[in-house]
Amino acid sequence: MSHPIAWEGRNETPWEPSQRYPEPRFRAFDPSFLRFRAMNGTVEKLAGGCRWAEGPVWFGDHRALLWSDIPNDRILRWDERSGAVTVFRESANYANGNTRDRQGRLVTCEHLTRRVTRTEYDGRITVLADNFEGKRLNSPNDVVVKSDGSIWFSDPPFGISGHVEGDKAEPELPQAVWRIDGQSGRLSMVTDELAGPNGLAFSPDEKLLYVVESRAEPRRIVAYDVAEDGRVSNRRTVVQGEPGETPDGFRVDTEGNLWCGWGMGSAEFDGVRVFNAAGAALGHIDLPERCANLCFGGRNRNRLFMAASRSVYSVMLTVQGVAGG
Repeated sequence: MSHPIAWEGRNETPWEPSQRYPEPRFRAFDPSFLRFRAMNGTVEKLAGGCRWAEGPVWFGDHRALLWSDIPNDRILRWDERSGAVTVFRESANYANGNTRDRQGRLVTCEHLTRRVTRTEYDGRITVLADNFEGKRLNSPNDVVVKSDGSIWFSDPPFGISGHVEGDKAEPELPQAVWRIDGQSGRLSMVTDELAGPNGLAFSPDEKLLYVVESRAEPRRIVAYDVAEDGRVSNRRTVVQGEPGETPDGFRVDTEGNLWCGWGMGSAEFDGVRVFNAAGAALGHIDLPERCANLCFGGRNRNRLFMAASRSVYSVMLTVQGVAGG
């Protein structure tokens, strides 16, 4: 059973929401970016007190947001109606990325158990993938579900590199992007050519797969063409980060723009960086913390939820996220 978090807000940097409309934290690199800014939409802080917030996912049928607080080994829940933050799951196996499948069930990447799981309607946990040909996965990181029901996830070794977000261990498999078939449940490798595969998402028509290569120097976002059988080809760089820029998790809107968690190098980079489908930077939403991951939610999928280091923020937009993100 979930319970309120008594420590909410302690030891947090004071947050001052903007009293001005429109929200001044939208920085446009291209004038077209400002059309995404809702006239009366401001950046709101929904929760604090995390150690590393990740993997936000929206549950519209519950009007609630779930996200992982990885080092604290729990999944948290924010209720839209009351604003209350509660613990959804403790001893969450150092959960990282989350999404929903096309039947509305929670799909989670777990570092400690080195697996991808599905939470059934009655709360039971089903293991979807934890090994390939007898060798354990590394530490599944981020996940997205395609309209055919297939589940795609990244599997870098970050969670087994120490004892903070899992148990230290030697990798048994290459770091890779994997696909779980939506009908057979068969696990297959998509690609193992990326250094630190991290956030991933599909274009609105699902003909492109985008992946953050988070151990490239500097980091970059690559794209692949996706065939109907799940094979990918024609790798190319879409977004090339500058030194200090750290794309992490991201999602795509219905126009094909990429909304990317960004930051860490300096305060100038902290927040969300937005690119069009060609990889041109359109603008930035400034946050006081590095943003690790994000998702679209709300009644019309036009509310952006941003998991940013120790806190979670949101802002209303004029654009919608694609379904399944």
